[in-house]
Amino acid sequence: MLLKYFEAAPRRVLALVSLGCIAMLAFGLYLQHVIGLEPCPMCIVQRYALALVAIVAGVTAFFSTKWLIMVGSAKTLLLAGFGAFVAARQSWLQWYPPEEASCGRDFYGMIETFPLQRVIPMIFKGSGDCTKIDWTFLGLSIANWSFLCFVGIALLMLALLVVQGRRAKPARR
Repeated sequence: MLLKYFEAAPRRVLALVSLGCIAMLAFGLYLQHVIGLEPCPMCIVQRYALALVAIVAGVTAFFSTKWLIMVGSAKTLLLAGFGAFVAARQSWLQWYPPEEASCGRDFYGMIETFPLQRVIPMIFKGSGDCTKIDWTFLGLSIANWSFLCFVGIALLMLALLVVQGRRAKPARR
Protein backbone atom coordinates (compact mmCIF):
# COMPACT_ATOMS: atom_id res chain seq x y z
CA MET A 1 0.00 0.00 0.00
CA LEU A 2 2.84 2.39 0.83
CA LEU A 3 4.51 1.67 -2.51
CA LYS A 4 1.28 2.62 -4.28
CA TYR A 5 1.53 6.00 -2.54
CA PHE A 6 5.07 6.40 -3.87
CA GLU A 7 3.75 5.67 -7.34
CA ALA A 8 0.69 7.92 -7.09
CA ALA A 9 2.19 10.91 -5.27
CA PRO A 10 6.00 11.10 -5.64
CA ARG A 11 5.94 14.89 -5.47
CA ARG A 12 4.10 14.78 -2.16
CA VAL A 13 6.72 12.38 -0.76
CA LEU A 14 9.51 14.75 -1.83
CA ALA A 15 7.68 17.74 -0.32
CA LEU A 16 7.20 15.87 2.98
CA VAL A 17 10.91 14.96 3.05
CA SER A 18 11.77 18.62 2.49
CA LEU A 19 9.41 19.77 5.25
CA GLY A 20 10.78 17.12 7.61
CA CYS A 21 14.33 18.35 6.98
CA ILE A 22 13.29 21.94 7.62
CA ALA A 23 11.69 20.85 10.91
CA MET A 24 14.89 19.04 11.93
CA LEU A 25 16.98 22.10 11.08
CA ALA A 26 14.62 24.26 13.15
CA PHE A 27 14.97 21.85 16.07
CA GLY A 28 18.75 22.02 15.76
CA LEU A 29 18.60 25.81 15.87
CA TYR A 30 16.30 25.58 18.91
CA LEU A 31 18.82 23.34 20.68
CA GLN A 32 21.58 25.79 19.81
CA HIS A 33 19.98 29.14 20.52
CA VAL A 34 17.41 28.33 23.22
CA ILE A 35 18.92 25.37 25.07
CA GLY A 36 22.50 26.58 24.53
CA LEU A 37 24.08 23.51 22.89
CA GLU A 38 26.94 24.56 20.62
CA PRO A 39 27.29 22.38 17.52
CA CYS A 40 30.62 20.80 16.66
CA PRO A 41 31.93 20.93 13.07
CA MET A 42 30.53 17.47 12.30
CA CYS A 43 27.13 18.75 13.43
CA ILE A 44 27.55 21.76 11.13
CA VAL A 45 28.37 19.48 8.18
CA GLN A 46 25.27 17.42 8.98
CA ARG A 47 23.21 20.62 8.99
CA TYR A 48 24.57 21.53 5.55
CA ALA A 49 23.72 18.04 4.29
CA LEU A 50 20.22 18.33 5.77
CA ALA A 51 19.73 21.77 4.21
CA LEU A 52 20.85 20.45 0.82
CA VAL A 53 18.49 17.48 1.12
CA ALA A 54 15.65 19.90 1.94
CA ILE A 55 16.48 22.15 -1.02
CA VAL A 56 16.92 19.36 -3.58
CA ALA A 57 13.82 17.46 -2.43
CA GLY A 58 11.79 20.67 -2.27
CA VAL A 59 12.81 21.85 -5.73
CA THR A 60 12.25 18.37 -7.17
CA ALA A 61 8.73 18.34 -5.70
CA PHE A 62 7.82 21.19 -8.08
CA PHE A 63 8.55 19.10 -11.18
CA SER A 64 6.00 16.75 -12.66
CA THR A 65 8.26 15.13 -15.26
CA LYS A 66 9.13 11.58 -14.23
CA TRP A 67 12.78 11.73 -15.22
CA LEU A 68 13.30 15.00 -13.29
CA ILE A 69 11.70 13.40 -10.25
CA MET A 70 14.05 10.44 -10.62
CA VAL A 71 17.13 12.66 -11.03
CA GLY A 72 16.15 14.78 -8.00
CA SER A 73 15.41 11.66 -5.95
CA ALA A 74 18.81 10.22 -6.86
CA LYS A 75 20.56 13.45 -5.84
CA THR A 76 18.60 13.49 -2.59
CA LEU A 77 19.61 9.87 -1.99
CA LEU A 78 23.29 10.74 -2.47
CA LEU A 79 23.08 13.75 -0.15
CA ALA A 80 21.29 11.69 2.50
CA GLY A 81 24.00 9.05 2.15
CA PHE A 82 26.67 11.69 2.75
CA GLY A 83 24.81 12.99 5.82
CA ALA A 84 24.42 9.44 7.13
CA PHE A 85 28.15 8.87 6.68
CA VAL A 86 29.05 11.98 8.70
CA ALA A 87 26.50 11.14 11.41
CA ALA A 88 27.75 7.54 11.56
CA ARG A 89 31.32 8.78 11.96
CA GLN A 90 30.31 11.10 14.78
CA SER A 91 28.29 8.31 16.45
CA TRP A 92 31.35 6.07 16.23
CA LEU A 93 33.50 8.78 17.84
CA GLN A 94 30.93 9.14 20.62
CA TRP A 95 30.80 5.40 21.28
CA TYR A 96 34.57 4.87 21.00
CA PRO A 97 36.21 8.19 21.82
CA PRO A 98 39.90 8.51 20.97
CA GLU A 99 42.33 9.21 23.79
CA GLU A 100 42.68 12.80 22.64
CA ALA A 101 39.20 13.96 21.72
CA SER A 102 39.59 16.71 19.19
CA CYS A 103 37.92 17.58 15.94
CA GLY A 104 39.83 20.87 15.76
CA ARG A 105 38.66 24.42 16.44
CA ASP A 106 35.27 25.93 17.19
CA PHE A 107 33.37 26.80 13.99
CA TYR A 108 32.43 30.36 14.95
CA GLY A 109 35.91 31.02 16.26
CA MET A 110 37.31 29.91 12.91
CA ILE A 111 35.02 32.30 11.00
CA GLU A 112 35.99 35.21 13.22
CA THR A 113 39.71 34.43 13.02
CA PHE A 114 40.32 33.20 9.46
CA PRO A 115 39.18 34.15 5.96
CA LEU A 116 36.42 31.97 4.46
CA GLN A 117 38.74 30.17 2.02
CA ARG A 118 40.67 28.80 5.03
CA VAL A 119 37.58 28.08 7.15
CA ILE A 120 35.94 25.61 4.72
CA PRO A 121 38.88 23.15 4.76
CA MET A 122 39.19 23.55 8.54
CA ILE A 123 35.54 22.51 9.01
CA PHE A 124 36.15 19.25 7.24
CA LYS A 125 39.22 18.63 9.38
CA GLY A 126 36.95 19.08 12.37
CA SER A 127 37.15 21.15 15.53
CA GLY A 128 35.76 21.14 19.01
CA ASP A 129 34.74 17.97 20.79
CA CYS A 130 32.65 15.85 18.46
CA THR A 131 32.73 12.99 20.97
CA LYS A 132 30.78 14.95 23.58
CA ILE A 133 27.15 13.94 24.11
CA ASP A 134 25.21 16.98 25.32
CA TRP A 135 21.66 15.80 24.70
CA THR A 136 19.89 12.47 24.42
CA PHE A 137 16.37 11.29 23.66
CA LEU A 138 15.38 7.68 24.28
CA GLY A 139 19.03 6.90 24.93
CA LEU A 140 20.27 8.16 21.56
CA SER A 141 22.44 11.20 20.93
CA ILE A 142 21.80 13.89 18.33
CA ALA A 143 24.28 12.20 15.99
CA ASN A 144 22.47 8.87 16.41
CA TRP A 145 19.11 10.47 15.60
CA SER A 146 20.66 12.32 12.68
CA PHE A 147 21.99 9.03 11.31
CA LEU A 148 18.57 7.39 11.62
CA CYS A 149 16.87 10.33 9.88
CA PHE A 150 19.38 10.35 7.02
CA VAL A 151 19.02 6.58 6.58
CA GLY A 152 15.22 6.94 6.63
CA ILE A 153 15.40 9.64 3.94
CA ALA A 154 17.76 7.49 1.87
CA LEU A 155 15.39 4.52 2.11
CA LEU A 156 12.44 6.69 1.09
CA MET A 157 14.35 7.99 -1.92
CA LEU A 158 15.46 4.48 -2.86
CA ALA A 159 11.86 3.24 -2.70
CA LEU A 160 10.74 6.25 -4.75
CA LEU A 161 13.39 5.53 -7.37
CA VAL A 162 12.47 1.83 -7.57
CA VAL A 163 8.76 2.53 -7.90
CA GLN A 164 9.23 5.33 -10.43
CA GLY A 165 11.73 3.25 -12.41
CA ARG A 166 9.40 0.27 -12.47
CA ARG A 167 6.55 2.50 -13.57
CA ALA A 168 8.65 3.89 -16.41
CA LYS A 169 9.04 0.49 -18.08
CA PRO A 170 6.16 -0.69 -20.25
CA ALA A 171 4.37 -3.80 -19.04
CA ARG A 172 5.20 -7.05 -20.87
CA ARG A 173 2.38 -9.07 -22.32
